[in-house]
Amino acid sequence: MGQVVNLEKTVESALGKLSQLKVNDQIVSELEWCLNSYKADQNPVGLIEKSRKALEVLKEQKERSSRAVSKKLIEDLEKVSLS
Repeated sequence: MGQVVNLEKTVESALGKLSQLKVNDQIVSELEWCLNSYKADQNPVGLIEKSRKALEVLKEQKERSSRAVSKKLIEDLEKVSLS
């Protein structure tokens, strides 16, 4: 159960940060869709796949501005999307 809560919370945090940064609206909408789908069917495959894309975008933003994205968010996304 902990992994499920972590996945949802981490993706929600990533969505918030992506929306705040106003980057890549497509990944935001795809991630939102996958999160809602995951909540309905508990199948994490699509959510994990889109989390990887979100991770790439957030890493790019962190490279541009080290304060734009927290290290913890990057690490949490890596845990849920690369495990």
